[in-house]
Amino acid sequence: MAADLGVTTGTVGQLQTIYVLTAALAGPPLAMLLGRRERKAILLLALAASIAFSLACYLSQSFGQLLGVRAVLGGIAALAGPGAATMAASMAPPEKRGSAMAIVTGGMTIAFLLGIPMGSVVGAAFGWRSTFLLSALLSLIAFAAVALFTPSVVPPAPIKGGKLDIATALPLWTASFLAFGANMTINTYLAPIIRLQTGVTGAGVGAFQLMLGVGSFLGLWLGGRSADRGAGGLSVGLAFLTLACGAGLHTLELSGGAPPGLATNAMVCLAILVTATSLFAIVPVLQSRLVEALPTAAVLALAINGSAVSFGQALGGANGGLMLTHFGGPALTTSAMVLAVGGAVFWFLTAGRTRPR
Repeated sequence: MAADLGVTTGTVGQLQTIYVLTAALAGPPLAMLLGRRERKAILLLALAASIAFSLACYLSQSFGQLLGVRAVLGGIAALAGPGAATMAASMAPPEKRGSAMAIVTGGMTIAFLLGIPMGSVVGAAFGWRSTFLLSALLSLIAFAAVALFTPSVVPPAPIKGGKLDIATALPLWTASFLAFGANMTINTYLAPIIRLQTGVTGAGVGAFQLMLGVGSFLGLWLGGRSADRGAGGLSVGLAFLTLACGAGLHTLELSGGAPPGLATNAMVCLAILVTATSLFAIVPVLQSRLVEALPTAAVLALAINGSAVSFGQALGGANGGLMLTHFGGPALTTSAMVLAVGGAVFWFLTAGRTRPR
């Protein structure tokens, strides 16, 4: 891409930065504009726009054009995620709402686990532009599936004088921000961390990264069950503490913990599994509580939560880069542990305010 567009590799990387930034900033305003629309219509609109703008990426002739289109796609993604989550919550009975939202998040997890390798394979075989054709095709498949098989979901009628309850939602948004900030401090730099711990580089890192997928699905299952049973208050705090333990295992290995070889590799796999499981055990509980506590503003509340997630990822990337550059690997994982402990303390102090009224 850099060679074709006449820019540096670092500049091309900003295509992802602008995507995440737009997703964080555009989600809440779009949700406010479209929050009273029928949920299926919102999702179909987002998918149709995704098809059109993915094709526009394919046809872009300059870096500036591609940057602008990617910015629009970020806003579209910010609308699609909350739309799908609120649809799932509306179609499921209350006692299964947490599991339904965990399934939606599981779909997003599959997209990351499979979409990135698929894009790499297609791009290597047919050129980088073909990855945008793949994106358009996947959006078309999703559009057809939603149009044919998903029932209409009418949003709740507005309550006279009702509004977004900031006092209830703010602890949930903050918890999302802290959870992703702590996790992404490590995961953004997982490849160099694994190299420092095990000496493994290149394709061998992928074997360790498989534990991210295992942990994400295990966490979603645990978090969905906790949300269904109304046990989310305690489980989120415990997940934050477990995330801190996973970061602590990373720190231990960076300091020469287990003997080299199989023992070190097993400990690193365990650390990756624990941190991923902990993060994704938190996600469905927070989403479920937002929908239950703010039924008439669920789309907006989830959109702002998506912004909190994006800003948490930015915090993790910035914090991890600072620590790794100036203080080394152990400082990076220790700072993630501090963020996770801080998240646990914050949650235990504020969890009672997130219950539906």
